[in-house]
Amino acid sequence: MVYVAEVIVDVPAMQTDFPYTYLIPTEFGDKIQEGMRVEVPFGKGNRHVQGFVTKINYYESLAELAEFDMKEIVALLDLSPVLNPELLSLADEMKEKTYSFKITCLQTMLPSVMRAAYQKWLVLTDEVSDDILYGIFKGQDEITWEEAIASGQLGQLLKLRQQNSLDVRYEVRKRNRSKVIQAFRSRLSFERAEEERQTLRKGSKQKEALLLLLQKATDTQYWTIKQVQEEIGINRSTVKAGEKNGWLEIFELEIQRDPYAGREFETETDKVLNKEQQLAYDTITESMATQQEDVFLLQGITGSGKTEVYLQVIAEALKFDKTGIMLVPEISLTPQTVQRFKSRFGDEVAVLHSGLSTGEKYDEWRKIERKEARVVVGARSAIFAPLENIGVIIIDEEHETSYKQDETPRYHARDLAIWRSRYHHCPVVLGSATPSLESRARAQKGVYRLLKLNQRANPTAQLPTIKVVDLRHEVTHGNMQTFSNPLLEKIADRLTKKEQTVLMLNRRGYSSFVMCRECGFVLPCPNCDISLTLHMDTKKMKCHYCGHEEGIPHSCQSCGSKKIRYFGTGTQKVEEELQQLFPESRILRMDVDTTRKKGAHERLLKQFGAGEADILLGTQMIAKGLDFPNVTLVGVLNADTALNLPDFRSAEKTFQLLTQVSGRAGRAEKKGEVLIQTFNPQHYAIQLAQGQNYEQFYQREMQTRYQGNYPPFYYTVQLTASHEEENLAAKKMYEIVKKLQQVLSNNCIILGPTPKAVMRVNNRYFYQVVLKYKQEPGLSQVLKEILMESQLAMRQGLKITIDVEPQSFV
Repeated sequence: MVYVAEVIVDVPAMQTDFPYTYLIPTEFGDKIQEGMRVEVPFGKGNRHVQGFVTKINYYESLAELAEFDMKEIVALLDLSPVLNPELLSLADEMKEKTYSFKITCLQTMLPSVMRAAYQKWLVLTDEVSDDILYGIFKGQDEITWEEAIASGQLGQLLKLRQQNSLDVRYEVRKRNRSKVIQAFRSRLSFERAEEERQTLRKGSKQKEALLLLLQKATDTQYWTIKQVQEEIGINRSTVKAGEKNGWLEIFELEIQRDPYAGREFETETDKVLNKEQQLAYDTITESMATQQEDVFLLQGITGSGKTEVYLQVIAEALKFDKTGIMLVPEISLTPQTVQRFKSRFGDEVAVLHSGLSTGEKYDEWRKIERKEARVVVGARSAIFAPLENIGVIIIDEEHETSYKQDETPRYHARDLAIWRSRYHHCPVVLGSATPSLESRARAQKGVYRLLKLNQRANPTAQLPTIKVVDLRHEVTHGNMQTFSNPLLEKIADRLTKKEQTVLMLNRRGYSSFVMCRECGFVLPCPNCDISLTLHMDTKKMKCHYCGHEEGIPHSCQSCGSKKIRYFGTGTQKVEEELQQLFPESRILRMDVDTTRKKGAHERLLKQFGAGEADILLGTQMIAKGLDFPNVTLVGVLNADTALNLPDFRSAEKTFQLLTQVSGRAGRAEKKGEVLIQTFNPQHYAIQLAQGQNYEQFYQREMQTRYQGNYPPFYYTVQLTASHEEENLAAKKMYEIVKKLQQVLSNNCIILGPTPKAVMRVNNRYFYQVVLKYKQEPGLSQVLKEILMESQLAMRQGLKITIDVEPQSFV
């Protein structure tokens, strides 16, 4: 019997969905299974790549395979499958719906530490001079690519390659993903150790120390070498001597990297549900018990107790020996969500999000794989958690655009959740106070089942009073500050009352840009078509697109004038102004810059929750999900930030953000108040957010979308071409449009090709076309053809992307 494996290979330069067939060596026998990663030879020469086994076939003899010239699998990279049959099938779904390659989908499902890493070797295949052999190769017949670069002789090595005296070999670099430390245990019984003591010469410190180690090892089963070094003062050489004498056994001990090790979570019991919560709970659990594949839209006002419903629904799933997934949109929401889930379900909770180290993510993933965790809480990628027998999948704040992946494969977690729910015959719950128009429209049509929570869970907590401050009047009266007079008065009042304030400005940095008052020159990013932002904490000008940094200019690069001024306002500048206006106040700033370090989100929120600060200032990351009973004032410093973007979703995003941030006020007994500062007080998104009137906003916005032929009335696809030369990017996009026009009907609306809103990013020029359509039978096939052709275009430096249902056209 001859076994062969179909393998999807990882070849970044030329991806393909076509599986390659490899012979399974007899020594691997039945060890290889579908879903395992293997190392295989690929292409000409000695190149080795990683691949995923997707299918195993067998033949009676090699004679049946005589016409094929097959290579053998080189090595196994796993002891058991890392992807189960469900996730292998999901990868097929993803590649079809997102127009990406299967290998990319498979790798996206795994922790980053498990993705392929390669080592490049230069191998001598012929005799060379002693200068090269000993000067570059140090007497060996091969060196790594890094060693070749360090030698400074790449030109000489290239000549050897052209003379066929040098070959290139690639191999898959095996990473040590687990954390291990050295430990030891006794090989002697307690009695035998005592006998050894009698034979030792008095005063022999080393032997006395060894017996102490034996005693400890006997008592505790094992000790780590680090422990005895710190607690007893015995060094590694002493332990090694014990091993040499046969008294001790040294071994490697794997350490589980638990991001919440040492943390105690106070046990929390179920809270009594009100009538609306109980109805939602009963409806969802009934669907779960009857294995219905329902999608529920749980639309509940801020503070209506959606999280409590989630917790009790998952608890019900666990009773039936099922598992649950809970997705949150941002890392900033994770600390409070994890707190509640750990308090309710303890060690059965695994957490997956970008704030963990790569090692912690890997260990949490393995905790799920080993079935030690039955509840997964995390951000977008947690939808790939290798859970089995799923009972419910919950997506909180389902309207958030962060559930859509920006890079290939451009999947939406909501779509994958629905696919997995059908696989497991379980319900999906989409929760939000401000559902996306697409989800709300599907609920209205009966595709989703709508459940509503119209009252706050805490009967003493009322919705906050919301006031709109017209900044035009403030300017007319000579107030050019960031803060309006009404907002300053309210902040001062809260400081007097020892109550807390949340202030939101959706722009980080010190100021938006630096401009010369003589000639109007604005300091640009050298790599992107956008201005640099001033950051005073690092005294740098930064680009928020490519990361470029440079010093703050003291004179104009264009005219030489010294009249350089800062324009616009960022969170850093607002923090400085606040401290000057209220020197006695304690201020915490929460934005991308202050939360870069691991655990920063949790630390800042914990400080604020403990009352160690009076004011929490931040970007939109503070707008959602946070629950602090002493917050009675919320201030939105500029409601127009998202409103002025050239994006058809700008009104929706503004309404959602204002409604969400308003919900942070008055969540307990104390009355809450919200002040929204704006230059556009008459805009319907701001007026309806003031009235917390989602239904009216939904009707108004749906009318606008209908008139503009936008989702949810039309499907959309965005295609982008980029290159370091603008004319090549534009030319390619025109070629793509011509190809599309040959198969699309006259009913399809084609916008473009046009340069993107920010045409140049990181020295690449971007051109795009947007398709709006209702039914286009030929579209899927032509997009697949464009995807396949994109691999050839890559060799010319062109990058082509296909984004189905993009969250923004900007």
